[in-house]
Amino acid sequence: MITAAEILNANVLIVDDQQSNVLLLEEILREAGYTRVSSTMDPHAVAALHREHGYDLILLDLKMPGMDGFQVMENLKAIETEGYIPVLVITAEPGHKLRALQAGAKDFVSKPFDLTEVKTRIHNMLEVRLLHRRLDNYNKVLEQTVQERTAELRESEARFRALTELASDWYWESDESQRVTKVSGPILDMLGIQMGASMDETKVLQGSGWNEAERAELETNIKARRPFLDFPFSRVKPDGSMQYFRASGEPIFDRSARFIGYRGIGVEMTGRPFANLPAAGA
Repeated sequence: MITAAEILNANVLIVDDQQSNVLLLEEILREAGYTRVSSTMDPHAVAALHREHGYDLILLDLKMPGMDGFQVMENLKAIETEGYIPVLVITAEPGHKLRALQAGAKDFVSKPFDLTEVKTRIHNMLEVRLLHRRLDNYNKVLEQTVQERTAELRESEARFRALTELASDWYWESDESQRVTKVSGPILDMLGIQMGASMDETKVLQGSGWNEAERAELETNIKARRPFLDFPFSRVKPDGSMQYFRASGEPIFDRSARFIGYRGIGVEMTGRPFANLPAAGA
C-alpha cells in the first residue's frame, strides 16, 4: 500500500500560463500538505523539466499560447517510453476532456476549480502513479534477480561438468524412456558405437562380447530406477582382449516427484581387475 506520507511527498509540477491559476493550485496543494510542488508558466520547458526531475504528477493546462497542452503531452511521450504519462489536465472546455484522455492524460479537473474535486483527483492519481512505479521497480528487481540466478545456475553447471570431466571419462544423461539425451566424453568412441536418435543405456551394453550377467543386473537397476555406484561391466573386444568399465548413475525426478530420467558418469578401468576396486552399489 502507498502511505499518506508518500503521497504528500510526491513530486508535482503545475503548468499554466495564467499566474493566478498557478498561485491558486500551489496554495491548494500546500494547504493539503504536499511538500514538493513546483511550477512553470512556459509549456516549452515542461519536457526538459520532467526529464530532469521525473515528476510523479504534472497538472497541465490545455489552453496555452505558443504550445498547448496536447503538444506538451506529445513531447512527454518521448520521455515516458513505457507509455504512462503522469498528466492531470486542466480545462474549461468539456469537449477537450475526451480528447485529452485519448492523447494520454490520466485524468482531468475542470475550471473553475472545485477544491474538493481538485484535491481528490490529485490524491487518487498520485496513489495510482506511485503504485505503478512500485510495480515497475519490483518487476525490474525481479528480472535482475532471475538473470543473476540463471547466471549462477549456469556457472554452477559449468563447475559441475568441469569436475565431472576431471573425475571420470564421460558424463551421460537420459530421459524417462531410457534414451540417451546427452553424452560428454569418449565412451561411444571407446565402444565403436554411433550415436542415434533411438540410443538408450541398455543398448550400449548389447551386442557380442559383453558380460551377460553384468548387463542384466544393470538393466534391472535402471528399470527399477535405483541409483548405482561404481557398477562394473566388461566386454571381450574383437581382438580377444578385455575392456573394463565402472559406471555410476542416479535417477532424476522433477518437483512433482515424477521420474524424468537418469544422469551419471563412467570410467574405463581396463588393466585394473575389479577385485581390487570397491564393490558395486545397488
